[in-house]
Amino acid sequence: MRNILFKIFIILFGFTASCYGQDFATLWQGHYSYNNVVDAVSGDNKIYAAADNAIFQYDTLTNQITTITTIDGLSGQQITTIYYSEIYQYLIIGYETGLIEIYSETDDEVLSIVDILEKQNITPVNKRINHFYEYDGLIYISTDYGISIYDLERLEFGDTYFLGNGGTQISVEQTAILNDEIYAACLNNNGIKKADLTNPNLIDFQQWQTIISGNYYTMSTLNNKIYSVRSNRVLYEIDGTVNTVATLPSLPLDAEVTDSNLMFAMPNMVDIYNANLQLVNSFQPNSDFDTNFRAVTISNNDVYIGTSKLGVLKVDINAAETYSEILPNGPLFNNVFRLNSETASVWATFGDYDTTTNPYPLRSRGLNYYRNEQWKTIPYDSLFEAKNLSKISINPFDGRQVFISATHSGLLELNNFDPTVLYNQNNSGLEPLGASSIRITDTEFDREGLLWSVSSRIESPLKSYDPANGNWQSYSFSSLIEDPDDEDGFFAIEIDNNGTKWIGSYDNGLIAFNENISNDPLRNITGEAQNLLPFTRVISLGLDNNQQLWVGTTKGLRVLYNTAGFYDNPNATLNQIVILEDGIPKELLENQIITDIEIDGSNNKWIGTFDSGVFYFSPDGQNTIYHFTTDNSPLPTNRINDISIDPNNGFIYIATTKGLLSFKAGGSTPQETLEDAFAYPNPVRPEYNVLGFNNLNDINKGIKVSGLTERVNIKITDIEGNLVAEAQSNVNLRSSSANYNFAIDGGTAIWNGKNLGNSVVRSGVYLIMISDLDSFETKVIKVLIVR
Repeated sequence: MRNILFKIFIILFGFTASCYGQDFATLWQGHYSYNNVVDAVSGDNKIYAAADNAIFQYDTLTNQITTITTIDGLSGQQITTIYYSEIYQYLIIGYETGLIEIYSETDDEVLSIVDILEKQNITPVNKRINHFYEYDGLIYISTDYGISIYDLERLEFGDTYFLGNGGTQISVEQTAILNDEIYAACLNNNGIKKADLTNPNLIDFQQWQTIISGNYYTMSTLNNKIYSVRSNRVLYEIDGTVNTVATLPSLPLDAEVTDSNLMFAMPNMVDIYNANLQLVNSFQPNSDFDTNFRAVTISNNDVYIGTSKLGVLKVDINAAETYSEILPNGPLFNNVFRLNSETASVWATFGDYDTTTNPYPLRSRGLNYYRNEQWKTIPYDSLFEAKNLSKISINPFDGRQVFISATHSGLLELNNFDPTVLYNQNNSGLEPLGASSIRITDTEFDREGLLWSVSSRIESPLKSYDPANGNWQSYSFSSLIEDPDDEDGFFAIEIDNNGTKWIGSYDNGLIAFNENISNDPLRNITGEAQNLLPFTRVISLGLDNNQQLWVGTTKGLRVLYNTAGFYDNPNATLNQIVILEDGIPKELLENQIITDIEIDGSNNKWIGTFDSGVFYFSPDGQNTIYHFTTDNSPLPTNRINDISIDPNNGFIYIATTKGLLSFKAGGSTPQETLEDAFAYPNPVRPEYNVLGFNNLNDINKGIKVSGLTERVNIKITDIEGNLVAEAQSNVNLRSSSANYNFAIDGGTAIWNGKNLGNSVVRSGVYLIMISDLDSFETKVIKVLIVR
């Protein structure tokens, strides 16, 4: 009955939280960091550990690790505490915002409870969930406003207690119940409060007794006694009287009672006491496991310690500090700043800079790459102290050579995943601002293999570097910028087929530079006269397959359609894209902060925003294919840092401030020849269930033809030569609203298995005949369909 009730609540109230478990789980993949564990609990031969905004489960019998993320229905917000109910087999998750989620272990479903989150009479800063305590089928929720009660049997809220004088909101850290009396550990000198659970009027603050003053952080029951830690680090025993038991080394971040043990997790120590309050063991970080402790729990005589950098450490309760690490594979941090998925590896960096390209506070962080479905870490101590690693550029003539801008330290070169050299003012043409801060914000390779970089607030901000011979060149912007030290920097660089470097700036709009132009090689577009909004920063650029420059600003989107003729036009202007919304003309992405622009193999546009998620537009921007937000997708936040497209398989990697995800878009970059073109699945078996669907955007269905060139015509016939389906590049677009049965997305075509009469084809052999419209190259592929 509980499972049935849970499913009814999911259907009626939790549809948004659970729907992308149904619709998107096969299209999305989460790449969350599990290093920083905020809480850990045990139950039924399992350990649950909550990282910042995702959870992993460790089976203590099989050692298997599984994850629960936004892909499964979690909100992606900041988790503060978790609790596992063995009776109901629910994992209860509390958040900074007051949101509560219940994960049903039996149903693999997530129910979102928004009552506290949406409560109007509670100040938003007071809605933080601090602790859960289960008693007689009820969960007592300790919050920054007081205590609320939730019925796990009926899945509904009960009373809320405001315990402060006059019924005001006060912070309750933890609660515990003993002999039908509830005890609350309170902050702000509100002490320990106690009340009789049989009293029907506990919503009256006067029914609560303050038994001792001060600030209290924990509340636990063990061996028919109450234990609490005060701000002076003293552990008190409450048994009719208040007695001092011990003084802890520091204030605990977590206090748990499991298997008749009272445990305290402190930043540099975990103490475990038995039922008689005798110290069983203490654990500390060591040189091999250098981290802070955050949480602790016990299962089957093993201690599991949640840490700030190493996930969960496992150790025998009676052993010395012989730890083993437990955590899912993932990147170092959730706040991924820059991505690059152009090759077989996905690179991720975690340095950043502010809106004026200021890198402070400096980030001394390692970097990650994702290869063969595993995240690998290159630690900071092997990176030549390169701080604030950001933009990643891969040598197009040598995919093993990677350059990463360090927005303070210079330019880092890696070869075969090994850091090789850090270029700075001492060994290269790079120049610092002041004594040592080299403000490189973006880099880009041109068609000749030169690496171009832009550095902020110096006279010659544009540099080129030739990896083949080590030559550096510098280019001054003094004809445009009189006092570079007063200018606040550059954000992005793109290079077109004519060698023009397009640069987005803070104060000087869109800058163009081409060293091959003899007359006025440095120009810019700025101000309302050229349709670039005044006082607008150009922070992102994207050059599409037609050499049209898409310009992202802090006030919206602009397009320079004729980049080739820019230097021939003294009055070049940018254009906004006007769309019809309910028949009313409207500027596309008006007033949006555009953080990134990426172009896929079909010339569609992927656009990241500061607070509105990700947009996926048709080549001209007139049709919105997708608009992903936290409301309709697994995105943990609508703030997008970066987007990168894998050209081989069409995976879209999306970096947010709260986690990295990938989306299976299914397109790919066109190839030079048809030599490697192939169809899959082949044969198409009945169990694949890929035939007859109408949505070509679901790449888990349909028959795909990959390895296509840029302009092809494809005909599908049966074995007797009867035409079944036909598609042509740039005509039958997968992103079209025409509901094609057969369409092309860059280097990949997808067919839903229907014929020209819109009926699903019969079993048999079908011929896929591909013709390149430019080179006249052809290829024929046979596909067997079994229904």
